[in-house]
Amino acid sequence: MNSSIHYRHWIAFYTLFSREVRRFLRIWPQTLLPPAITMTLYFIIFGNLIGTRIGEMDGFRYMDYIAPGIIMMSVINNAYANVASSFFSSKFQNHIEEMLVAPIPNYLILAGYVAGGTARGLCVGFIVTLVSLFFTQLSIAHVFITFSMVILSAVMFALGGFINGIYARSFDEIAIIPTFILTPLTYLGGVFYSISLLPDFWQHVSLANPILYMVNAFRYGMLGISDIAVTTAFAMILTCITALTCFALFLLHRGTGIRN
Repeated sequence: MNSSIHYRHWIAFYTLFSREVRRFLRIWPQTLLPPAITMTLYFIIFGNLIGTRIGEMDGFRYMDYIAPGIIMMSVINNAYANVASSFFSSKFQNHIEEMLVAPIPNYLILAGYVAGGTARGLCVGFIVTLVSLFFTQLSIAHVFITFSMVILSAVMFALGGFINGIYARSFDEIAIIPTFILTPLTYLGGVFYSISLLPDFWQHVSLANPILYMVNAFRYGMLGISDIAVTTAFAMILTCITALTCFALFLLHRGTGIRN
């Protein structure tokens, strides 16, 4: 009996995950191509044009310094956007009712959407990494830290996108969080600069930004430098993932934004 239940649960998870992957692959001109073009412009403008005037930062060419941050920025934005738009579309088109009445645990629904968002984030990150090779010579100083941090970051923002999708009541509300919260946090997360350049007060304020920990840990994995202790960064991200997972499951259990 237990093996039969586990098999059904695996089928349910795989179905949700594969549907999410096929969804963003089917419309790749909208999901995979635009981020590659946008990040190419970042490399050209901030790397080539502005970077030549800035010179080095922390002993690296400015182009090399910002490359990990740009890659991470593409990962978290796309992981977030994929889950937020997909889950809200399921509510809007009344697909979510089919999952609610099916014998699928809430944690599998959450896992399926989050895995799909993580997959899109990693796909876009891989594409942007390939693009960056035209502008800089990337190297990986710490393989485990690099790959584990990019996966954890994608998972964390996929969870955030899921919560946004639960609360959103219209497609316009899907864009509120990325526009007014995610974008400012990204630009203030050390993607284009070291927080050591900031005054002491703003350095301490920046420590409340989770993206700062992601970018610096990822940069440490690739370049071997970081403004934040890597162990602290992992602790922060794992804590956020745990909190967001518990909150998302709580919202699913209550039926917030779904059974109204």
